[in-house]
Amino acid sequence: MIRHCLALAVVTVYSTSLASPALAEPRAVLELFTSQGCSSCPAADKLLGELKDDPSLIALSLPIDIWDYLGWKDTLADPRNTARWQAYSKARGDRERYTPQMVVNGGVHVLGSDRSAIEKAIAKIRQNHQVVMSVPVNAARAGDRLTIALPEGAPTAAAVVTVWALAKAVKVVISRGENKGRTVTYHNVVRRVVNLGAWNGKINHWTVPLRDLAGEGIETAAVTVQKGTAEMPSYMLGAAVTPIR
Repeated sequence: MIRHCLALAVVTVYSTSLASPALAEPRAVLELFTSQGCSSCPAADKLLGELKDDPSLIALSLPIDIWDYLGWKDTLADPRNTARWQAYSKARGDRERYTPQMVVNGGVHVLGSDRSAIEKAIAKIRQNHQVVMSVPVNAARAGDRLTIALPEGAPTAAAVVTVWALAKAVKVVISRGENKGRTVTYHNVVRRVVNLGAWNGKINHWTVPLRDLAGEGIETAAVTVQKGTAEMPSYMLGAAVTPIR
């Protein structure tokens, strides 16, 4: 069943340009809010594993802890993911919080296991909001650092820059709850988050020590530039993904 709920790093600015951008102007950032305690979620988790292989998509899995009380404590859940899930609902002004829920480009939510709905949401957002995913983001590993660069731009409102450290694939054996007896593989799981702060539309560069992104299974980092704030997130302006291991 679909579950409904009513319910730091050292960052240094530097002046040299990046030699090799990892990815510029992907068409969408997909954020899947999922839970090991939700019987509807494994289908969405599987689909995210397929979508992550599309180079035009940046797919993130954000496990939440909202269903831990049902008998199985999600081993990957982070309260910060739950807070982000709730913040999106607040920013939209609705009470639509469920799992598996996918937020597309920060602006539209769809059922995370519905491939057709995801594609329609990507097309709709980019058609109605020309600024979505319009900012090229350069990200690359340089020795023991992740380097990030943003060009001159003109965001219509405040924007925040965030680095997400991702575990490529995490296999979990679930022994209680709605998914008792199932083994589920979670893809591009958010395991570390580094907030780089606000972007004012001017050329800017950052460097993040890789030790601040390190963790078991972490191989990749995604960088997002998003309108709004952590408390009131809005549309994605740009993003990139790069290997860090």
